[in-house]
Amino acid sequence: MSAGRRFLLAIGGVALLIGLGTLGYILIENMTPIEALYMTVTTIYTVGFGEVKPLDTAGRLFTIALIMVGVGNLFYLVAVAAELLVEGRLRDYFGRTAMQHTINRLRDHIVVCGFGRFGRVVVDEMVRNAIPIVVVDHDPAREPELVRMGVPYVIGSALNDEVLDSTGIRNARAIVVATASDADNVYITLSAREKNPSIRIHARGESETGLRRLRLAGADQVISAYQWGGVRMASTILRPSVVDFIEFSIPGRGDNVDLEEILVSKEGALVGRTVIEVEQSIARLRVVALKRGAAPLSIIPEPSTRLEAGDYLVVIGDRQSVQRLSAS
Repeated sequence: MSAGRRFLLAIGGVALLIGLGTLGYILIENMTPIEALYMTVTTIYTVGFGEVKPLDTAGRLFTIALIMVGVGNLFYLVAVAAELLVEGRLRDYFGRTAMQHTINRLRDHIVVCGFGRFGRVVVDEMVRNAIPIVVVDHDPAREPELVRMGVPYVIGSALNDEVLDSTGIRNARAIVVATASDADNVYITLSAREKNPSIRIHARGESETGLRRLRLAGADQVISAYQWGGVRMASTILRPSVVDFIEFSIPGRGDNVDLEEILVSKEGALVGRTVIEVEQSIARLRVVALKRGAAPLSIIPEPSTRLEAGDYLVVIGDRQSVQRLSAS
């Protein structure tokens, strides 16, 4: 049993003992609740303040038993607390407890498994866009950087069910599986799908076999960093202007232009309007794609297309214009 669990057990034992002692003095000596509590605490802590009132034989025998049991529990609590302090873990323990409470309150967040070079880029983008995330990594050496970034995290292996549960995966909307092992990524994908059937799974693969198995395991999107890196390198040679445009329009990256996804909410002002009406109402903005339900993505939708609640618009335009549309 860990020192943290033993510490909680010791605190619980002392609290239970105080409760039983208070009840015992009330029943045996007919003390008031305050008198009984005072007598119990002074007895357990052996401060020698004396009896609240003279005790009969039953009361004295009860006091002897309370001292023998209470002092032992108190010493155990002190010993466990000293162990935590000596090992420098008391502050860390309470800090982790507070962080776990924070994670437990999260809803619709993103879980990122693996804080290596690939996962760190994902985390940076989520933080920059103020998306709630929880990072899980097995390497304690990465903890200082996670603390510096101010993101909730869990140190442990995502292969462990308890660790994965502690990320709040059952309440998450997506998970990024980004460890360096294809086998681990497949296993985590299977576990994530089992724990949250509706979660979107974005997984990293290192080989063709790994990519295929990740799809079979239920990943919604699989990515090979090496393949994407190679394609981008080739594209910069073959189509440099296209690559420059794509980089310029990456959300939040360009100086004045954004390429953004906008949800048409049922309470918003976009429902029932046509694509052309949206474009004409906001200058320097174009709708380049529309996603409706399970239908394929519609590139350059017809101007007469009427928007429905739940549609996703992919728009490009001046940053202020995009922000105006997002707020509507």
